[in-house]
Amino acid sequence: MTGQLNKREKLILDKLSADGSVSVGNLARDLGLSEVTIRGDLKLLEDKGWINRTWGGAAAAVHRDILERQRLFTEEKNQIAKAAAELVEDGDVIMIEAGTTTALIAKYLAGKRDIHIVTNSTLVFSYARMLPNLQITMTGGEFRRHTESMVGPIALSTIGQLNVRLAFVGTDGFSLENGMTTHLMEGAEIVKAMKAHSQNTVLVADSGKFGKTGFVNVLPLSAMDLIISDTKLEKTALNKLVKAGMKIKIAAA
Repeated sequence: MTGQLNKREKLILDKLSADGSVSVGNLARDLGLSEVTIRGDLKLLEDKGWINRTWGGAAAAVHRDILERQRLFTEEKNQIAKAAAELVEDGDVIMIEAGTTTALIAKYLAGKRDIHIVTNSTLVFSYARMLPNLQITMTGGEFRRHTESMVGPIALSTIGQLNVRLAFVGTDGFSLENGMTTHLMEGAEIVKAMKAHSQNTVLVADSGKFGKTGFVNVLPLSAMDLIISDTKLEKTALNKLVKAGMKIKIAAA
């Protein structure tokens, strides 16, 4: 899932997001292009990790929920992930929790040396497996397709046996009033475990999540050593967070 998307690729992913699969013939007709051109587009999307090509068409490489979230705040998420990766030092052992922004961090570790990643995210694995400088420990556990994550007792047990310098975690919503929140209890437990076994915990969250509240409370924002967001975070919100004592980094291009 690397590389930027052009307008036609985004249109193809729109159709995949709605239908789950597409055919070369239908895409050629709907977009007014030749089947040769569409096959070329599908090959590029497969190379970027967005789709799996099938006989006569393609299917999404990940759950539709993930596909939809990956296409929101794409530029901002990459900026945040790049800023997060800059915190990692050669020889570090880090944890990366499942999420569409957190997963991108692995992509920006290409220039680092001897990095060991502990993760419950199959998206992180999809990026990290291509980089020889990264050693990967998967937590194991029960696989949740709609979050591309491993959760449950096995995942928690693995995390509980390890200690790292940095943990990068995500959220479905964050605010001073409700702290970090998520839609899944299992995901909240993973974040808490990573927090407990890291020297420093960094929340990476795009501005679109500020003020939103998920079903499950995770941790107060004061539990984070750093919050990384993007330039679209409103100045009033930023000032409010800073005034409350939060350490914030705004990632820019």
